[in-house]
Amino acid sequence: MKKTHFLTILLGATALAGCETFTMDSKTADIVLDDEPFIEAVYLSDADLDGPEVVDTPVAQAPLVARTFGPGISPKELAGAGETETLKPYQAIERANASAAIEPSPANYMNAIQIYPYTRGALYQVYTAPEQVTDIALQPGEELMSVSAGDTVRWVLGDTVSGAGDHAQVHILVKPIQAGLKTNLIITTSRRAYHLELHAFRETYMAAVSWRYSDQPLVRRSPVAKTSGEKSAASLGLQLDRLRFRYEISGDKPHWRPSRVFDDGRKVYIQFPARLDQGEAPPLFVVGRDGKSQLVNYRMRDNYYVVDRLFAMAELRLGEKNQDVVRIERNDLQMASR
Repeated sequence: MKKTHFLTILLGATALAGCETFTMDSKTADIVLDDEPFIEAVYLSDADLDGPEVVDTPVAQAPLVARTFGPGISPKELAGAGETETLKPYQAIERANASAAIEPSPANYMNAIQIYPYTRGALYQVYTAPEQVTDIALQPGEELMSVSAGDTVRWVLGDTVSGAGDHAQVHILVKPIQAGLKTNLIITTSRRAYHLELHAFRETYMAAVSWRYSDQPLVRRSPVAKTSGEKSAASLGLQLDRLRFRYEISGDKPHWRPSRVFDDGRKVYIQFPARLDQGEAPPLFVVGRDGKSQLVNYRMRDNYYVVDRLFAMAELRLGEKNQDVVRIERNDLQMASR
């Protein structure tokens, strides 16, 4: 009887142990992994095995160029730099200007006139001197559109015309007030544009500059000549109803003393005797309220000074020791102050 009970207890303990072990295994397996996909073997030939070889090639980085601006480069740097060399912006500009500059040559002189070959975009070098007028002559029949200079205070600019009709030729007159100056000049006409660099020396100067043109035809149709009234209106662009004659002229009486002065509300026109360009033209100074005088922007057109602003008082001075002074003063300002 005892043996029977012992066997029953042993079997019950074994069954309990088996149930406990099954419960622990079911808790540890939290996920079920999928089986690996089946891949069927495929036969590959030798040609398929010998594919293109892949080579890792490092990418070359472009050199960094510092955008540094500085003073002008020397001719040695210009000559030593190669064509493929990366230039700084100011170096590229100076190299282009240096290569575009055209200097006067003895072979291009006809008497005292330097005849440059015209090339679009060239920088023509013109050498001037104080108390000397340099004549820049354009092509006959070419109509002047505009004249622009970098420095119009220390350079005296003017324009006149020689000839008439289809033989009329525009002349740009240039004169510096002192040596050691440098500026640029741009002339636009009905046919082309001129780019010049002006240099002022103490004595050396060019009397006249002109051009020869490779595209100039052998025969040109003569344009219809304008009347004198149309030519005057086109050259000055004045409207008679806007002219105001309100200036008085006083002082010395040299041969170049103006005959009259008037304005159109924007510019002042000083009329001189005919052929003022044959002698030395007096510079114009504007007198301020403090009594100090300063140079003003103006240009010569025929026998006129065209001043680009209005003024209350100005003086024309010429000479050093025995200086001639002619004063121009508005008379309507004195009447308005009374």
